[in-house]
Amino acid sequence: MLVTILTVAEIVYVVVLATWILLEKRPPVSTLAWILALVALPYVGFVVFFLLGPRRLVRKRLKHRRARGKAQQSGAVRQGREAQKTLSAQSSAVDPRVLQLERLATAAGEPPSDLCERVRILHDAASTYDAIEAAVAAAKHHVHVAYYIFDSGRAGTRLCDALVERAKAGVTVRVLVDDVGSSGMSRAMVKRMRASGIKFARFNPVTFRRIRSRFDFRNHRKIVVCDGTVGFTGGINVCDDYVAEAEATLRREKRRRTRRGQPAPWRDTHVMLEGDAVRWLQLTFLEDWHYATGYVPREPSYFPPPTGKGERRVQIVASGPDRELEPIQKLYFSAITLAQSRVYVTTPYFVPDDSILTALTTAALRGVDVRILVPRRSDSLIVTAAARSYYDVVLGAGVRVYEYQPTMIHAKTLVVDDFFAAIGTANMDNRSFRLNFEVTAVVYDKEQADELAAQFRKDLAQAREIKKHAREHLPLRWRFAEAGARVLSPLL
Repeated sequence: MLVTILTVAEIVYVVVLATWILLEKRPPVSTLAWILALVALPYVGFVVFFLLGPRRLVRKRLKHRRARGKAQQSGAVRQGREAQKTLSAQSSAVDPRVLQLERLATAAGEPPSDLCERVRILHDAASTYDAIEAAVAAAKHHVHVAYYIFDSGRAGTRLCDALVERAKAGVTVRVLVDDVGSSGMSRAMVKRMRASGIKFARFNPVTFRRIRSRFDFRNHRKIVVCDGTVGFTGGINVCDDYVAEAEATLRREKRRRTRRGQPAPWRDTHVMLEGDAVRWLQLTFLEDWHYATGYVPREPSYFPPPTGKGERRVQIVASGPDRELEPIQKLYFSAITLAQSRVYVTTPYFVPDDSILTALTTAALRGVDVRILVPRRSDSLIVTAAARSYYDVVLGAGVRVYEYQPTMIHAKTLVVDDFFAAIGTANMDNRSFRLNFEVTAVVYDKEQADELAAQFRKDLAQAREIKKHAREHLPLRWRFAEAGARVLSPLL
């Protein structure tokens, strides 16, 4: 009798939850995976669904949308529309593909293109940190900083010193860090920031009391905005993965570093923007700040009036679980499908979804020079194995794949022909396109596209090309490992 009651209860439980999941209208693979998990592991599956399921996504999405609405009341949207009229008047001389991509992003809810007087691509951490510190030192009104990783090592201490100095000088400084990514930030550093007057907050903090929160939604953005006119974004975090030791120290510790498996300083790319387009980085920061603190400043000084100066068209495109249309993914997909001559992808984590994979392989089959650069070994063995599981498909279509040898390459860039240059925080994987909060700066300009392409070719000089025939002789154990990692790819 008891067994019958338990059996009926389990059947009702599965039917009710399965119906609930079906009504969510998620992708078929995701829907089937949730239902199978609930059937195979009824209790564990329910706990996972309760913590990570679609309803949590909906609640987080609604909360962040409210934050976006509050931030947009600042007047930046109105100013942007006025500036867009000026750009529209210049459209006759612009590549039609640029106009299509701009329309796509705005239709997905992202801001329009804007002008920049200066776009400086930074190809290493040393120049990036120097440029950020110089901009911070020159700030007169405010400095806004958001990072996924902000550690208390040498790089973090150096930036903290610069921020504390500005705060003590009367400049408003806000620092937002992801609670998981910046777990290496010491309490002493936080205390020092707050004591100097810096307004400090953590994004989506993970605590036992808030365990029902979607702790897997992380803010992967890297943003610095100074006085609303100078902005930075890209792949470079504030941590010692990028800090080169003195040459003598490197020589002395070379063997010990090799034994411990510690890589040389990472190779990464960042971008510095000066001009009207920075307002959209500012807006993205304020969305996240309001989400974390419930407050957003509305003073006009945070959004200086547009100057209309500059020759570079820049579009700031953000994505995250609050955006149903996945703007960065759609923008990248469309840009690749519009390619006529070249597509150069640099990403530390290459775990593409079906649409991106189709765009890359189709472009190669059309005769486009499609090349992908990934690290020989990323900081995650599972991700490395999952990425390699896609090699056979792309190589078979004519895509050329390279593994960067010296160290971890962490840059997230995309070059399409000579009109599209993207530098941002998003990897080419499911997590970046759908789960993390990300931001990308797209420069619609030949000069920047050529510069990124030149750096790409420079990186290839230190990379090994993966040949199709070599993959044919891959040991069975490695094929099995890759196949197993690929099953987890939607979660990576």
